[in-house]
Amino acid sequence: MANEATEKVHVLIIGSGPAGYTAAIYAARANMKPVLYQGIQPGGQLTITTEVENYPGYPDGIQGPEMMVHFEKQAARMGADIRYGLATKVDFSQHPYKVQIDEEKWIEADAVIICTGASAKWLGLPSEERLNGFGVSACAVCDGFFFKGKEVAIVGAGDTAAEEALYLSKLCTTVHMFIRRDKMRASKVMQERVLNAPNIKVYWNTDTDEILGENKVEAVRIKNNQTQETQTIPISGFFVAIGHHPNSDIFKGWLDMDETGYLLTTPGTTKTNIEGVFAAGDVQDKNYRQAVTAAGSGCMAALDAERYLTTKGLV
Repeated sequence: MANEATEKVHVLIIGSGPAGYTAAIYAARANMKPVLYQGIQPGGQLTITTEVENYPGYPDGIQGPEMMVHFEKQAARMGADIRYGLATKVDFSQHPYKVQIDEEKWIEADAVIICTGASAKWLGLPSEERLNGFGVSACAVCDGFFFKGKEVAIVGAGDTAAEEALYLSKLCTTVHMFIRRDKMRASKVMQERVLNAPNIKVYWNTDTDEILGENKVEAVRIKNNQTQETQTIPISGFFVAIGHHPNSDIFKGWLDMDETGYLLTTPGTTKTNIEGVFAAGDVQDKNYRQAVTAAGSGCMAALDAERYLTTKGLV
């Protein structure tokens, strides 16, 4: 396999969440013969989401994994070549660009659309993993509605955690907010809003010891990391807001990115600093991170790629 000849494609799409599949739908309809590699988690973060209620066109809601199956089927029906495989290395030094799949096969592409997404950072508790989707979530905007009128907890100390705590406070009776240190990292204005919210209860110097419940979240056990005292709080939902990590490591040294690894694109476009390489979805969006915005940027990337290929006389 290591000596296998390089395959040449028109448009290579890396990643298979809403951004990747939408890019594939548009690219295939434009007869760009896209090849899409699904990556380590086919369907992306939505495959670890249960019910999605805020995506237009699904009036009764839909399960995240099922929605991604719909996206994939539509892309395939349009003619996209969808494959299993993980991009493990890139060489953007000259055109056509080269991308290595599964550390063995090289693909040459006239245009590359990067939709590798971002992964939520987790605390690393076995109970957190076991109850993920059953009361444990990394997205309050996605899942907060399911806990309307209930008590929930959130862990995190930055602006995102503060925003999500405030969002939850509008839906839930009480929001228990756990902060590891004796201060927050969030901006001053966000801190003030959190501390002034009557139904957000902040716990300083606090670690999450365990999330409790058999088939769903029922309580959380916390520990004061100074006194070592533990406390159990009955809750229905547990939100983790300690940040996301964009899946962009293989592009380091090639593409411009911010200090946390999000790919930088020209505002209003999906263009990266390398002509003919585009980025869409959560790998370049740390502000919205919604399925609908990812799909929208996937559409933009396919249109940007089509214009690029037409300008270069490659289609």
